[in-house]
Amino acid sequence: MENLYIAPTPSSPEVDFMFDAHTLSMRGESYPENAAAFYSDIISRLKGYLSVQTGTKIEVNIALAYFNSSSTKMLFNLIEALNNCAEAGNHVVLNWYHDEEDDTILEFGLELREDFPALEFVAQPVGAA
Repeated sequence: MENLYIAPTPSSPEVDFMFDAHTLSMRGESYPENAAAFYSDIISRLKGYLSVQTGTKIEVNIALAYFNSSSTKMLFNLIEALNNCAEAGNHVVLNWYHDEEDDTILEFGLELREDFPALEFVAQPVGAA
């Protein structure tokens, strides 16, 4: 499967899914005008990749400094697909990067850990600049 790279914009994150290396990364901010349109192909490609994995270790790195409510739903869908893959016998590690002074991003990550217990969730605090 071909890797997926989307350059960041002021309102959308960098997406760097290196399927061949089983490393999926998103970083930046996410408040695109149409979150469903922005994320639909990303989630579709992710599901295609995940559907053929068996016994694979997949590392996911999410470092979003900000995301709006419509992006939240899309992130939830993306992480749900990862959780389903983990439930199917793959080892999925979700590294959730958050500013050590931003409780909102951390709390969202902790909710994800509760909602998707098949994932190995790792909170990664990042020092304030």
